Amino acid sequence: MSIWFGTPDVAEVAELGAGTLSEHIGIEFTHVGEETVTASMPVDPRTVQPAGVLHGGASVALAETLASVGGHLTVDPERFQVFGQEINANHVRPGLPGQRVHGTAAPLALGRRSQVWEVKIVNDDGKLVCVSRCTLAVVATAG
Repeated sequence: MSIWFGTPDVAEVAELGAGTLSEHIGIEFTHVGEETVTASMPVDPRTVQPAGVLHGGASVALAETLASVGGHLTVDPERFQVFGQEINANHVRPGLPGQRVHGTAAPLALGRRSQVWEVKIVNDDGKLVCVSRCTLAVVATAG
């Protein structure tokens, strides 16, 4: 059974990022499964640190984007919004220029007022680059 509110598809999810940070740094949504959402991001001049490898902050931006979109897809958007409350990340190996990194978010807990998501980011070879956990607040919309 799917955790999503409605039946999201990749094209619909991609529209959520139009004109945002995700679009600016090249995040592309690639899959919405029954309990996961996946996106990729280039390791290029927009996402590297001065040493020329993937910036940890870019990894965190990918992780929070995936968790937030995942959270958004689980709630009735007419009644609720989700907001990042806390995020942590362990950077395991560098993302190398010319590659893409691929993140997959899956929920660890889906509560009425908060959600916890785990995001694993791997390189093109499937090796772990970063693992992150993001806590989201679920907030009723005004009105």
